[in-house]
Amino acid sequence: MIFAGIYDRCMQWAAHRHAERYLIGVSIFEAIFFPVPTALMLIPMVLAKPQKALRFSTVATVMSVLGGMIGYLLGYVAISAIEPWIMDIGWGDKYQTAQDWFELYGIWAVVIAGFSPIPFKLFTVSAGALSMPFGWFVLAAIIGRSAHFYLIGMTMAWAGPKMEPTVRRYIEWLGWLTVIIAVIAYVLHQNS
Repeated sequence: MIFAGIYDRCMQWAAHRHAERYLIGVSIFEAIFFPVPTALMLIPMVLAKPQKALRFSTVATVMSVLGGMIGYLLGYVAISAIEPWIMDIGWGDKYQTAQDWFELYGIWAVVIAGFSPIPFKLFTVSAGALSMPFGWFVLAAIIGRSAHFYLIGMTMAWAGPKMEPTVRRYIEWLGWLTVIIAVIAYVLHQNS
């Protein structure tokens, strides 16, 4: 039982007395370079302590925007050093998509990326590399990230405790289903 063990471990970490510190770290670094989405820390934390959903969502939002500001500054001053790394880890096409979105949608690209599961880090770095006005970037990041994290936090606080026993019972199926969907998406993406 692979996924049940991972799920149980995440629930233990979420209930840990330093869980909020971990959330701070994950939120900041996810907006710069860290590959693990903040929601994977936020969801079990809210499930473990639903009465703190508003606080956890606020922490995730503020720290993610702070991380986004750092990513913006890195893109602004060091894009020539960062681009080879982006290409080496296989995110070149996603980075190009981020740049295309900026051309098409302007500031709304940051709002959309902040709200969606699209890697926010690519948009923070791209915004800096493209010299998007910093104030507009911060405003767009606040709107997108707060919508994302408050929706997750409040939904988990409301429905999560009721659903947690069901999720726990079917976690292996859910985990393997996620892996299968990811493999299919990867194969389809490679063949397109």
